[in-house]
Amino acid sequence: MDSSIAALLRRCALASLLTVAASAAPLYQQDFTAAAPGSQPEDLLILDGQFAVKEDGGNRFLELPGAPLESYGFLFGPSNQSGVEVSARILGTRQGRKFPTFAVGLNGASGYRLQVSPAKKALELLKGDTSVASVPFDWKSGEWAELRLRIAKSTAGGFRVEGRAWAAGAAEPAQPLLTYDESALQPAGKAGAWGMPFAGTPIRFDDLRVTAVP
Repeated sequence: MDSSIAALLRRCALASLLTVAASAAPLYQQDFTAAAPGSQPEDLLILDGQFAVKEDGGNRFLELPGAPLESYGFLFGPSNQSGVEVSARILGTRQGRKFPTFAVGLNGASGYRLQVSPAKKALELLKGDTSVASVPFDWKSGEWAELRLRIAKSTAGGFRVEGRAWAAGAAEPAQPLLTYDESALQPAGKAGAWGMPFAGTPIRFDDLRVTAVP
């Protein structure tokens, strides 16, 4: 191959790699390492609940108290309708036969949620307050769980909502555990996270991230 052509191909390949790297850069991320314990970071929009930064073993995270037993949440990142994914690590603990429930979401407070429902032994995809898809899920009390929710255009011309969840430290599922196809999405909105401390124990949130996807 001519050396000038080879050099051009190398430059094109490098440009492609740089473009992919740039597109993968997060639109928002928060790991609470710079947040003072006891504070509520200003980049979070707390909808309800006494969320505060806590520290355990040198790791800082956002914690929701175990009482009152209601549903609480907060929003973060830019407002988008599609072409984004949200991810977070969440830790909850059971107490006897009582279990917490927690979720990440996109498109605002009334948008789509990927919810771990340990009392049902299920991972659910919700549109607003309605469950539109569900699969069995093996949740571990007292261990961090990874959640990832994505909305992007589908090959069929509409939109696809995809959800994955797995135990922290384990391999991420190669394929989405839940999918839901939409012809028209919910209005644009921020990403969010929710906790329902039905077990009466705190719920922890960490490594919030919003990323653009094709």
